[in-house]
Amino acid sequence: MSLGEFFKKQFVDVIHWTEPEDGVLAYRYPMQDMEIQYGAQLTVRESQMALFVNEGTFADAFAPGRYTLETQTLPLLTNLQHWDKLFQSPFKSDVYFFSTRTQTAQRWGTQNPVTVRDADFGMVRLRAFGLYAWHVTNPVQFMRKVSGTREVYRVADLEPHLRGLVVARMSEAFAKSQVPFLDMAANTVLLGQTIASELAPAFEELGLALDAFTVENLSLPEELQKRLDERIGMNMVGNLGDYARFQAAQAIPIAAANEGGGGAAGLGAGLGAGAAIGSMMAQALNPAAPPPAPAAPAAPAAAPIVPMAPAGGGATTTPSESEPRAVGADVRFCMHCGKQISRAAKFCPECGGKQE
Repeated sequence: MSLGEFFKKQFVDVIHWTEPEDGVLAYRYPMQDMEIQYGAQLTVRESQMALFVNEGTFADAFAPGRYTLETQTLPLLTNLQHWDKLFQSPFKSDVYFFSTRTQTAQRWGTQNPVTVRDADFGMVRLRAFGLYAWHVTNPVQFMRKVSGTREVYRVADLEPHLRGLVVARMSEAFAKSQVPFLDMAANTVLLGQTIASELAPAFEELGLALDAFTVENLSLPEELQKRLDERIGMNMVGNLGDYARFQAAQAIPIAAANEGGGGAAGLGAGLGAGAAIGSMMAQALNPAAPPPAPAAPAAPAAAPIVPMAPAGGGATTTPSESEPRAVGADVRFCMHCGKQISRAAKFCPECGGKQE
């Protein structure tokens, strides 16, 4: 060391610090040979605290203000170093500044859904995200457990740990709240306060104070959200029995228009399907009711009468009125073409022949 540098060190030190950028939590003040002169001036600004570390031991902490470093202001250091007997000699030490301002708009969120017990749905998986704010309140505890002796310690270095802490305590807070998911979504302010009360002791262990915690959104995974939408739709329908009958009635014209079943057959199938749907829905909605009796089998349709050919291979003949007919009381055959027509019809709708 040159003679000039030696004399320069003997002048009174002025120790202070301002944050050069956002996000700095702890800063070790650079001093040549880590020597602090007796009578040095220390300035601690608002939103800061200063901490003296002597030979690896916490010595004194200073709140905002201006201090002259002498025996009266450093009782602990005086006791450690006997500084009152060595006025002209510097001692080795470190000075750390800590930012105590509130770190706002810190985001948290669940990367994966958290499984919790719910009063309405049993076990559900939730996604949540929001904001929280905190500040350094105990620099000794913060340095001992978090920042250590690093030259600079930033918010970005601590945020991953705090977000993991939030998610870990969140499921515990959900379980203790005993609030159903649907009520949670409507009372996010109360939910945020509940989670904050669970997180505050964990922050204090790190030398931090949790200033605010808000829940911006609660949601279910997509597959569970579909089930919730279905349940909401069922509640909006109201009387499920009436709704089932309405759905069955809507199915009748669709079944009647079925090309493969014919008009009358399709209509009959639609009526049968509607009755079966209504019966099954009624049974599902009222399990205590006895099951419906099985429907009687439908009577087979009358076979159409086919004109008979004579035994000698002659022309086909049409049955006459005197021959027995395998038809109903309101049906007969046309006298001209042999087609089935209504007994009250005066003319055949197929050939137009007049009926007697």
